[in-house]
Amino acid sequence: MKKEIDGEELNIPEHVAIIMDGNGRWAKKRLMPRNFGHKAGANTVEQICEDAYNLGIKYLTVYAFSTENWKRSVEEVTGIMNLLRKYLSNAYERASANNMRVRVIGDRSALDADIVELIDKLEKDTEVFDGLHFTIALNYGGRDEIKRAVQDIAERVKSGELEPADIDEKLISATLDTKELPDPDLMIRTSGEYRISNYLIWQLAYTEYYFTDVLWPDFDIEELKRAIRYYNGRDRRYGGVK
Repeated sequence: MKKEIDGEELNIPEHVAIIMDGNGRWAKKRLMPRNFGHKAGANTVEQICEDAYNLGIKYLTVYAFSTENWKRSVEEVTGIMNLLRKYLSNAYERASANNMRVRVIGDRSALDADIVELIDKLEKDTEVFDGLHFTIALNYGGRDEIKRAVQDIAERVKSGELEPADIDEKLISATLDTKELPDPDLMIRTSGEYRISNYLIWQLAYTEYYFTDVLWPDFDIEELKRAIRYYNGRDRRYGGVK
């Protein structure tokens, strides 16, 4: 989809994935605890959802908590989970006002039961909305996602539902957590790190990457526009020749 932004006609990526990095460093620069940065980062998420939709982005997926993040201190993990509880509890009103559908991907088995209940309710309550499709990757890891998909397919082969020859890329994609989403067109990572950190490793195969030194709590609509302009400068050939 093309849209005029600040007098410039730009091709808007349908699906943007974000690695929201730098909350801790943002807090440290202010001599505050890391959870102060996570709270500021959560506020940024809310604003970027609105900005993304207004710019014409259809799908937005954010990396909120990885399968590796359990290694952090108990205090930090507890703070993140409490922020998540608050968001999930209050998200419906915001989602309704913005016609936003919310999904959560990742392994829910390690999450507290009350968080899983909040996720289930929010997903059900917002499934009627068709504006921005907002996905939260929670206790998510790309390798873990593929492992779970392989186990599911293996069980289907074992039961006789599938033959090994039936396994193709389409089937694998349809077994992943993101089966209802198109692959991302643009992946943004904040805070100056140049890696994808086990994020959507199957889905990002032909995605354009944009890295910025901006710390996540400082990420705003102007930086999002810069990422979209960068995306417009890329030549997406998908392995072919133009």
